[in-house]
Amino acid sequence: MKGYILKRLLQIIPTLLGITFITFLIIQLAPGNPATLKLQMSGQGQLGDRGISPEVIEQTKKLYGLDKPLHEQYLLWVKRVFTLDFGTSYKDHRNVWEKIAERLPVTLQLNLISIFLVYLIAIPFGVYSAVRPGSFWDHALTLFFFFLYSLPSFWVAVLLIMFLGGGDFWDIFPAYNISSIGAEALSPLQWLLDRVWHLVLPVTCLTYGGLAYLSRLTRANMLEVIREDYVRTARAKGLSERVVIFKHAFRNALLPIITLLAFLLPSMFGGSVIIESIFSIPGMGQLGFEAVLGRDYPVIMAITTVSAMLTLIGLLISDLLYAAMDPRIKLE
Repeated sequence: MKGYILKRLLQIIPTLLGITFITFLIIQLAPGNPATLKLQMSGQGQLGDRGISPEVIEQTKKLYGLDKPLHEQYLLWVKRVFTLDFGTSYKDHRNVWEKIAERLPVTLQLNLISIFLVYLIAIPFGVYSAVRPGSFWDHALTLFFFFLYSLPSFWVAVLLIMFLGGGDFWDIFPAYNISSIGAEALSPLQWLLDRVWHLVLPVTCLTYGGLAYLSRLTRANMLEVIREDYVRTARAKGLSERVVIFKHAFRNALLPIITLLAFLLPSMFGGSVIIESIFSIPGMGQLGFEAVLGRDYPVIMAITTVSAMLTLIGLLISDLLYAAMDPRIKLE
């Protein structure tokens, strides 16, 4: 086990470098450059490069280190990353880690609640459909979940705002931000209720899409497992159906679902760009979106690097959970 973990950890380093290098090249291919955009935002130039003198542009590039060759820029960035220094933002000259630390708790709240609800709802329905294949409720649940899966999240978000967020009909739930103005002065219980009230609409948009995929995946795995010989043997021994399903079949059906854990960590860190933008939620998704629009390279690279690292760690954790759930799996 120790040798396997050490081998996987050593494999993370070249994989992570490859991901960051590709990301660095992609953002360099984007039109425009941070120096020109920074000058335009500060009012020192007109729209387009023609309204800004070349000397000012070169001085700004030198200030941000953009005057160096691309390979030198990348190597300098990698050197700083190994000391856990992602630099400062081109937009407001703030430390990148400080900006991430402000936004990350908000994104974690949204994603943890959404993931918990997806698993809480989808897995029981998936097991129920597998136990009763071909029944009316099996077909009804399949149709309902795939109907939800087909709805674009941005369209559902707009509809929820129109019908429930004070658009054209009822004004029941807040349609922007995650807290009311002056919420910090409320008591802990009032603050919690206010936060939950603000999270209802965005969490709904983040949750419904995953129900169809996870429930159908659970159903397919359960249908495959309950046809195995050891399940028939458990029934033949006189065990109750509940014990057969949840103790013998469900544990083995969980193995493919564990693979999804590899993508939960980066999703919690990266956030949802569309939902956070629509509901004006100051999370990681909105931060990444603003960084891409402003060519804020340090922020983009920091989010990409940490997300890639979390993905690789998630894959390692899922492999270890495989061995814990199924003793037949050998890591070495």
